[in-house]
Amino acid sequence: MNSDPVGYPEVMIPAVSTRNRLLDAFEELLIDGGERSATLGAVAAAAGVSKGGLLYHFASKEALVEAQLARLIDEAATDTENIRTAPAGAVDHLIRTSVNIGSPLDRSFIATTRLAQGRHDQAIAVLESIRAKWLAVIEDSVGDHDTAQAIMLVSDGLYGNSSLAGMPSAPAVVADAESMDRLIAVLSRLNTRS
Repeated sequence: MNSDPVGYPEVMIPAVSTRNRLLDAFEELLIDGGERSATLGAVAAAAGVSKGGLLYHFASKEALVEAQLARLIDEAATDTENIRTAPAGAVDHLIRTSVNIGSPLDRSFIATTRLAQGRHDQAIAVLESIRAKWLAVIEDSVGDHDTAQAIMLVSDGLYGNSSLAGMPSAPAVVADAESMDRLIAVLSRLNTRS
């Protein structure tokens, strides 16, 4: 390591791989403008690579979609395990993390939703599978399918409303800890195992 003129050591920041830059650009384009705006040329330009560079990593738009879906599946698997093993319990963790904060999981999830809106069958299947896994963890936790469904719908509502934040007609989102605690207390009364 070298030092700069002020005497601080030079920090080596690992470069984001070209493949990940391309996936990030693809997700950003999907989120902002839907699948039609996420052309190969637009993805390459947004990632700062040539179209040939994009094609080196992803031979087609379908290959790019498959990689983006695989990314979401990996992120959701980690999230599902975090819900399952949360010290405060699965419901507590699910509800507290049901607010869109722009995390990599949020971005991949919204991008995949944009593909699903375009009737992309594989994207629809991935979203359905992820939701089924989240539901299964909650159902295991509460012991009742209908209660788990109600909790998932609350989670969906929190996520949807938080995704609208900043829009003129956006509904209020439960964001402070005290409000979240009260909501979780209400949901715990639904729990047949309590």
